[in-house]
Amino acid sequence: MARERGGDIDESKRATLRRFAALGASSPLVGLASGSDSDSDAPDAILGYLTATPGAHFSKIRDDLQLGTGETQHHLRRMESEGTIERRKDGDYSRYFPAGRFSEFEQVALGYLRKETPRGMLAALLEDPDCSSTDLSAQLNVSRPTVSKHAAAMAEDGLIAREDGYELKRAETLLMLLVQYADSFDGRAVELAGSADELVTYEPGAAAEE
Repeated sequence: MARERGGDIDESKRATLRRFAALGASSPLVGLASGSDSDSDAPDAILGYLTATPGAHFSKIRDDLQLGTGETQHHLRRMESEGTIERRKDGDYSRYFPAGRFSEFEQVALGYLRKETPRGMLAALLEDPDCSSTDLSAQLNVSRPTVSKHAAAMAEDGLIAREDGYELKRAETLLMLLVQYADSFDGRAVELAGSADELVTYEPGAAAEE
């Protein structure tokens, strides 16, 4: 019985790797991902997973792809050394991205969007730029000190300004990331993506000023 269960787990892992490897196969970096491990679907699966879920951290990659810890470490280290993926330190986490796809601002933003409370704050401010800390606290069901702590971190990293309330910096970039990867976030992100066209404003010359 245990052997059958193990077989089921192995088959589930193979199916998961094949599914994400199909995404990885469409990447221009696919040749690098396969590399010397061409007999394994894991490198292409990791690349495919990060294409759909940029900014995922180590444990998330390992668990979602049903890989072992050592196996995950091996592939991530090799892919990073060969320039297939990039790693960014985010506190206690290492977050991974397909190489050359995202600016520093976008990598930082995706790191925050992978965290539930900061993502909720950014989504709320995209929907209503006049949201106060009290509004955010009530909407997200967290304390005001929690809102202030995350706001301070995002201000330090250049995502928001706090001179007079909260103001998003490069709001359209944040919205684009939320919309493009909505399925890898949560239901609220998907809902926001559905109304994104109502949130975008065009200001001539704004892009040039940035």
